[in-house]
Amino acid sequence: MAGPLRRHRFLAVACGLAAAGTAAVLALNAYVLIRGSGATGDVADVEHAQVAIVPGALVHADGRMSAMLADRVAGAVALYEAGRVDRVLVSGDHGRLGYNETDTMRDGVIAAGVPAARVFTDYAGFDTWSTVRRAREIFGVSDAVLVTQRFHMPRALYLGRAAGLEVQGLETTRDYGNKGALGAARELLARVKGAGQGIVRPAVLGGTELPIGGDGRSSWGPEDPLAP
Repeated sequence: MAGPLRRHRFLAVACGLAAAGTAAVLALNAYVLIRGSGATGDVADVEHAQVAIVPGALVHADGRMSAMLADRVAGAVALYEAGRVDRVLVSGDHGRLGYNETDTMRDGVIAAGVPAARVFTDYAGFDTWSTVRRAREIFGVSDAVLVTQRFHMPRALYLGRAAGLEVQGLETTRDYGNKGALGAARELLARVKGAGQGIVRPAVLGGTELPIGGDGRSSWGPEDPLAP
């Protein structure tokens, strides 16, 4: 009799913990979604800002941007061409030789016609919080347009505001099919982490200040000898 009773109690506790965990995840997601609202998919709806910020995403082994990253870059270029921003800041992962999100984005922005001097690079954008906080602390950004996918946008805007930026959001509009659905599912847990970052506001990698009003080429690093 004791065995079944213990199992019953264990299951009850386990179910209670699972329910509490689910409730916490949903509550933190709601918190980020509410505080990260206000994006648009139309360049014409964006008010003028200092800079378009492009968070990094996957670069393929052959050096091609993933579809999501290419769309972010295209959105930033559209903002510049429409006169909605004066600069573009690309912020991605270059934590190891041979994988360089940042220069890949930079080259894509310049190839699309944005003058090189208007393109800034941040090689320590290891996550969204690092991107927005370094934009504020290293590049002296005060107002910006974040360019990313719809599922990622609320967290990006929430963290940008937590970092002290006045931010708008331009959403990319492509349907990414299964990859987009997978990204949205992962975002449920990413928002939990993001909620904590926005509250605690952890320090990020520092460095030399590179004012966003200057020449973007001053922020460029040396060429990666192992990059494709």
